[in-house]
Amino acid sequence: MHTLTGLDASFLYLETPEMPMHVGSFNLCELPAGFKGSFHKAVQKHVRQRLHLAPVFTRKLMLMPLNLGHPAWIDAPAVDIDFHVRRADKARKGARAMTLAEAHQRCAQLHSELLDRRFALWEFHVFDRIALPDGRIVAGVLSKIHHAALDGKGAVLLAHATLDTSPLPRKVPPPDPAHRHPTDSEADLGTRTLIASVLATSLGQFSRLAKALPSSLRAIGSTLIEQSAADPSTGQRNRMPMKLAPHTPFNIGIGTERVFAAATLPLQECKALGKAAGGSLNDMLLWICATALRDYLSHHFSLPHKSLVAAMPVSLRNDAADSGDAGNQVGMTLVELGTQIANPRQRMKAIIASTAKVKSSMQSLKGVLPTDYPSLLAPWLVGGIGKQALNAYGKSGLARHLPVVTNLAISNVPGSPVPLYLAGARVLGFHPLSIITHGVALNITIQTYDEKIDFGMVADSQALPHADDLARAIEAAFTQAQSLMGEAAASEKAMPAAPTPAAKAKPRTRKPASPKAPASVRLESSPSSKRRQRPDTGRVSTEKK
Repeated sequence: MHTLTGLDASFLYLETPEMPMHVGSFNLCELPAGFKGSFHKAVQKHVRQRLHLAPVFTRKLMLMPLNLGHPAWIDAPAVDIDFHVRRADKARKGARAMTLAEAHQRCAQLHSELLDRRFALWEFHVFDRIALPDGRIVAGVLSKIHHAALDGKGAVLLAHATLDTSPLPRKVPPPDPAHRHPTDSEADLGTRTLIASVLATSLGQFSRLAKALPSSLRAIGSTLIEQSAADPSTGQRNRMPMKLAPHTPFNIGIGTERVFAAATLPLQECKALGKAAGGSLNDMLLWICATALRDYLSHHFSLPHKSLVAAMPVSLRNDAADSGDAGNQVGMTLVELGTQIANPRQRMKAIIASTAKVKSSMQSLKGVLPTDYPSLLAPWLVGGIGKQALNAYGKSGLARHLPVVTNLAISNVPGSPVPLYLAGARVLGFHPLSIITHGVALNITIQTYDEKIDFGMVADSQALPHADDLARAIEAAFTQAQSLMGEAAASEKAMPAAPTPAAKAKPRTRKPASPKAPASVRLESSPSSKRRQRPDTGRVSTEKK
């Protein structure tokens, strides 16, 4: 038995039909040459042999007596592979392949459905045949794993445990029977034992929280003082440590209808463009998102006069030693996107300044921010009162009228730099699907993979009715970055690095310049002046009646 932390349990407490709390990704897969049969069956066989490699596959929830404390993970007595690995497209003899647009629509529907808490909290949905716009026929997999079980980095670790680096799947030794824990249950452990465990755990959590409180308050205080310092773009001192965000169509109460869209950009070119602009890859990705959002709002709604603010999850893992723990160790920070700035270069400078503040703040907070809170009565307080308050905020319309601190969520997850394979099929991309909540109805999650950057956009259908245009605007923003910064990135490669004293003595030891970015591309028109219909957006409704 392993008790959940407060942060992990919160994803369970706050979950509703409108706010499923699982994450996942949509992966297109290139089948091996000459492949015959069902990819769905091949994935089932592949995963069945690797269930023991990741605890999330074989553990399920157990509630405490009377819901007195956080739930616990226990070993499931068995894993029904037919339940967990399902066929996503209809198996009909002679049926045509599903189009990419239809696959994205199906992903939106499946992502909007809750995971069944009676079983281990994960599902794989396999597409046997998807027809790409270029005529190729590929397969696909949509994964769904509850956020209570792992965060973004934990998901990457899980992928590395179950995927291969070559088309030939590696041989996996069978599970060691000696490491199999007996199945616990409330009946096996006894009600008194479980209640005593809740009380003992809560006492320890109260003690740790009391010890951490002084240093946490000091760190938070110094961070607020730092954030209230003069704004580098205006020279004026901020009156408030935290600025409010403007209202946008993304700040609404959400329903059960979802849209999903995807985009892909080249990794090395984005890195070179970010460096040429004086920032990092993350700064460039934020600039691309900000430019795309500015374009989208200008053409479909109205662009706020204040900067949009993005909520960005930040890992609180201290070092590589934490990699074995797939539980959530994340915090949240706010980044201004500079969407009110018309000049794209000045917008980039504003983003770099905003992320610099975030990095400085997180350095002081990373070691002191708690990711746990006392277990006693938490299901009643957070899962009862807290969930009801959040539901009232969304369903009453308050989300449209009360002040907001963020407009959307943007997350950047590092992935594998080399191609990965699932059951012998090459994974072509990782387009993430994440969580939206009342008041934050748009989530853009970005994952790097095999020299590419994959964007996955999930939103409430009312908040993002033209999801295809936002995906197209992301691609157009990259083209604009090439036009503005491509020549600078190219000239940076041509210019030799300034020699250091050591380099003068040994010229051959100078480091090579950074890789060349693509040649500058001149934009003939506004990114949205010639709209093309994007076929890869899905919109579905799972409204409960």
